[in-house]
Amino acid sequence: MGDKNIVARECYELLLGYLQRFSSVSREGMEQLIPYLEIRQFDKKRKLVNQGEMEDYLNVVIKGLVRKYIPSSIRGEVTLQLATEGHFIQSEISFHHRVPSEVVIQTLEPTVLVSIHHDRMNEAMNKFPEAENLGRIIIMEMFIKKDARYFDQLLTSTRDRFIDYMNNHPHMLQRVPQKVLASYLNIKPETFSRLKHLLLQKK
Repeated sequence: MGDKNIVARECYELLLGYLQRFSSVSREGMEQLIPYLEIRQFDKKRKLVNQGEMEDYLNVVIKGLVRKYIPSSIRGEVTLQLATEGHFIQSEISFHHRVPSEVVIQTLEPTVLVSIHHDRMNEAMNKFPEAENLGRIIIMEMFIKKDARYFDQLLTSTRDRFIDYMNNHPHMLQRVPQKVLASYLNIKPETFSRLKHLLLQKK
């Protein structure tokens, strides 16, 4: 029991650090939130939410890697998000509007999440003003990142998009299957392979 509590405390310390990157959440505010949170652990390639299921959780990745994708009969699996340590991931429309999910959430590595259930989130936001403010900031941050990525894909060339991503996330070549990375960057697999080869040659 003691070891489990130590692991939980480490998870919440990491979570506090992640949250403080974009919000002035206090340690006292974090302590108030802890009873509403869950630590969830999953093996590799576990589907957390499937198409047609309800998304009940807002998740922060503490350890591991999670992707969000849409299965497509035309394009295969279209990857919308890759979430590593410190990032939020969920099926947003399903979670907030309480409708079946159009996307699949799946682990790519053994993963530890700190999650909050939809009902418990509402309870916390109604009870604690700091939690309500934090909730608004998280939602705003997620939508800003989504728009920034959308505009980046529209306004940059395939080559520049590849180089920029690899310069900022060099570890992802080792952590993510090439097919998934190509889909996430909206690059054809053969083009991705060519660019990767050129990148490795330069190194």
